[in-house]
Amino acid sequence: MGEKYNKCITKEDLREILGIPQFQKDRALVGDIPGITTGLAWTSVGGEVMFVEASISRGKGNLTLTGNLGDVMKESASLAFEYLKAHSRKLGIDDSVFEKWNVHIHVPEGATPKDGPSAGITMFAALASIFTQRKVKNDVAMTGEITLRGRVLPVGGIKEKMLAAKRANIKNIILSVENQKDIEDIKPLYLEGLTFHYIKEMIEVIDLALIKNKVKNPVLFE
Repeated sequence: MGEKYNKCITKEDLREILGIPQFQKDRALVGDIPGITTGLAWTSVGGEVMFVEASISRGKGNLTLTGNLGDVMKESASLAFEYLKAHSRKLGIDDSVFEKWNVHIHVPEGATPKDGPSAGITMFAALASIFTQRKVKNDVAMTGEITLRGRVLPVGGIKEKMLAAKRANIKNIILSVENQKDIEDIKPLYLEGLTFHYIKEMIEVIDLALIKNKVKNPVLFE
């Protein structure tokens, strides 16, 4: 007779059997810092949560991109920045700030090459957040390609990205209205706990993703 054991394994049992987790990549955003957004990316091993960070410093309006980004992702960042400047008044941003402040966009895990258009809307939200000093909501993630005219285009890997969102305990997903058919093709079981917000224009992401009030001790643009 073999040794009897409990067939019900708890989280504590997994920790004892497998040891301390080495990585905690899939986490939703926390904190009171503007300029940080959560995106959803597709990789060769499935969907992943991807953070985009934006910061500002006094300067002459330069845009710096880091994080081992490919050409397409760099183009998305440039498009997002130009659209923000063109629609700054709608967001209550003084046009003059773009001539007095430098912008830095970084996508962490710099050792990993990153490319593709799906982070466009995520980069725009990060820029809008840092210039309005309104933090991005903790439970929101997004994915979508953008155009210079402000359209949000559909992207691929939707099922894998939704699974990544669930692992990160994200509740709200922003994506192109043209991706709605992809969501409808996914079994409801995999979508439990998720709420979807479909947009056509980039400007729509502001009210969906950003909190209404500025953060504590916001940067004063002078």
